[in-house]
Amino acid sequence: MTDTSIDRRTLLAATAAALIPARASAGNSDMAAIRAAAEAGKAASIQRLQDWIRHPGIAAENWRMDESCDYTMGLLRDAGFQMVKKMKTDGQPGIFATLDAGAKRTMGIYFMYDVKQVNPSEWVSPPFDAALSDKPGFGRVVIGRGAINQKGPEAAFLGALHAFRAAGKTLPVNLVLVAEGEEEIASPHFHQIVQAPEVLAALKKCEGVIIPSAWQSADGSVDINLGAKGPLEFQLIASGTHWGRGPKGDIHSSYHAIVDSPVWHLVQALNTLVAADGHTPAIDGWFDNVRPLTAREKELLLLNARASSEAELKAAFGVKAWINDEPWEQAVQRLASQPTVNIQGLVAGYTGTGGKTVLPGRAEAKLECRLVPNQTFKEAETKLRAHLAKRGFGDIEVVVSGGYDPTETDEKSRVIRAQQAVYARNGAAATLNPRLAGSWPGSVFTQPPVNLPAGQFGLGHGSGAHAPNEYFVIDSSNPKVQGLVGSTMGFVDFLYEMASVR
Repeated sequence: MTDTSIDRRTLLAATAAALIPARASAGNSDMAAIRAAAEAGKAASIQRLQDWIRHPGIAAENWRMDESCDYTMGLLRDAGFQMVKKMKTDGQPGIFATLDAGAKRTMGIYFMYDVKQVNPSEWVSPPFDAALSDKPGFGRVVIGRGAINQKGPEAAFLGALHAFRAAGKTLPVNLVLVAEGEEEIASPHFHQIVQAPEVLAALKKCEGVIIPSAWQSADGSVDINLGAKGPLEFQLIASGTHWGRGPKGDIHSSYHAIVDSPVWHLVQALNTLVAADGHTPAIDGWFDNVRPLTAREKELLLLNARASSEAELKAAFGVKAWINDEPWEQAVQRLASQPTVNIQGLVAGYTGTGGKTVLPGRAEAKLECRLVPNQTFKEAETKLRAHLAKRGFGDIEVVVSGGYDPTETDEKSRVIRAQQAVYARNGAAATLNPRLAGSWPGSVFTQPPVNLPAGQFGLGHGSGAHAPNEYFVIDSSNPKVQGLVGSTMGFVDFLYEMASVR
C-alpha cells in the first residue's frame, strides 16, 4: 500500500471517529472491568480455540460432523447460552441457541462449525494440531484449518461472553444464535434450520445478524460489506454409461479411432459455458436479471479502489494483469458486479507418472458460479440445465451440491451503523464495500421470511481460508491490528453499540 493510501485511510479513521458519539450504554469502568476479565481469560480463550480446531468437521467428506456439532454446542453452553438445541436437517445437523439477558434488544449471531478439506503435506504443521507460531509482520498466531474461517473470530466472540460473565456484567442485548455444518458446501440445508418455526420466531425479534470475522488489513483498515455474491456449486459428469456413447470404463486409447470420448464430450460442454474470451458467462439468459451497479455502489467502489493497493493484491495473487488489462478502478467494479462461471477442478483418466494410453470412460468437472443481484440460485440452476440440454449435452449429469442467493443490506441499518461506530472508536479506517466477491449464506436472513439486515463484523486478523497454513493472530506485533483480546473487546463494544444505536 502506498503512503498516500495509508494517509488517506488514517484521515478517514480520524474523521469518522470525530463524528461518532461516545458509547452510550457502557461506562468506562464497565469496559475496563470486562477488558481485565478478557486479559485474565486469555489463556483459556487460546485453549478454547485450539481445542475447537482439534475437533474438525468436514462436510464435504462427511467426516466427524456429529462430533464437531456436539463440541460446538458444548462451547455455547459454557459461554452462557441457556438453551442450546441440535437441529436436524436433510444433511448435517445445525444448532439453535438463545441467551436471554433481559435486555430490550436482541442480536442474531451466525456460526459455522464445518471447515474445508485439507492436504496435510502442504502445511508447515499438521492442520488440526492448532500449533502456535510466529508470523513476521503480524506476531504470534495459531495455525490450523478453521483458524480464520471461522473458528478464530467465533472463539473471540465467545471470549466476549465469558468476559462479561467473569466481570459480573450483564449482556446489553439478548442473543439468538444459529449455526450450521454445511457452509463449506454452499449451505444446502441451512434454510431448514432458519425457517423452523421456533428459530424463525426467535430471529424475528432480532435487530439483525452478524457472522464474527477478523479481516483487518496490515494497515488496520477493514471493509464493511453491504452484500455478497451468491454461489451455485455443482459437478458436471460425462460418462459412457449416461451418454450411451463411448466406453463404460477405461479402454485402450487406440480405440479412439472408432469409439467416442466422454472426456472430449465434457470439454466441449464446458466450452459452451463461457464466451471465447474465457471468462464471460455464455449460459443462455444468464444476464437477463443482472442488476447493474447503482450510482451509490459505483461511488463506494471508487472510494475503495483509491483506498486500496492494486500492487499488493497482484503480488498476493501472483498475477500481472486483470481481465482485459483493465485499470484498477474498473477491475474493482467488475469484481463486485460480474457473475462468474469458474472451473474449480477437472479430472479424467490417468494422471500419474508417464502415459497410460487409455480412453477414459468418465470425466468430471467441479464448478461454481457466483451470482449477483437480481439473479437467484434456482434460476441459475434451471438455466444451466436448459443450456446444456439445448446444445446436446443433456446426458451430462449435473449434480448440484449447494447454493443460495446474493445478499444485500442497507447501509443505514443499525447493524451497519454500529459497525461504523465501533471501527471508528478503535481507529480502524472502514470503507463501505457494496459487495463481497465471495459468498456467505446471508440471504437466508435478508430475504423473506426472515427479512433482517445481515453482515460480517470483527477486529483482528487472519488469512489462508481454504488454503494451507490458515492462521489467526493471537498476539499482534502490529500496533494497527488487534490480537485475540482486542478482537474480543471489539465484540463487547459492538454488543453495547447495538443496544444503544438509534
